Amino acid sequence: MQRPPIKFCRECGTSVVYRIPDDGDTKERAVCPACNTIHYENPLNVVGTVPFWGDKVLLCKRNIEPRWGKWTLPAGFMELNETTLEGAARETLEEAGAQFEMLGFFSLVNVARVSQVHLFYLAQLTSDQFAPGVETIEARLFLESEIPWDEIAFRTTKETLERYFADRRTGRFNIHHIDIA
Repeated sequence: MQRPPIKFCRECGTSVVYRIPDDGDTKERAVCPACNTIHYENPLNVVGTVPFWGDKVLLCKRNIEPRWGKWTLPAGFMELNETTLEGAARETLEEAGAQFEMLGFFSLVNVARVSQVHLFYLAQLTSDQFAPGVETIEARLFLESEIPWDEIAFRTTKETLERYFADRRTGRFNIHHIDIA
């Protein structure tokens, strides 16, 4: 799911052209032929949490596309003017209506083919009561043995959950860096 290319200059409205800028850059960029503004296209950040209650994790059943009806960790696109931690907390509140204490950073997952970086934090739930928002059909706690692995919406979620449970078994949580081809 690549984003559509930039078509018009955000400064003056002229149609841009894709070329290597004359400033020593080495990548093709959207350049305005009228005002010479270079428009950079950057990856999108997806932020979320691995919320846990004892030996269970909280998953959300998606009420939106893509992957409607599949299970995922509470996560979504980071907004402007927020930190990754603030965005992860916001998404957890919006999608699960969960009460929690944010803990440490847990995983960074690069998904270069769609120009995304997914960042997950550990979040210790302070209640087992949830009030899912409009993007969630159901929010539910799962033991590792109960997780519907074939119904997980995204590989980033699956990879993060696998590392979470592996770390939980050792009693030591590490920071994980994952590349998905």
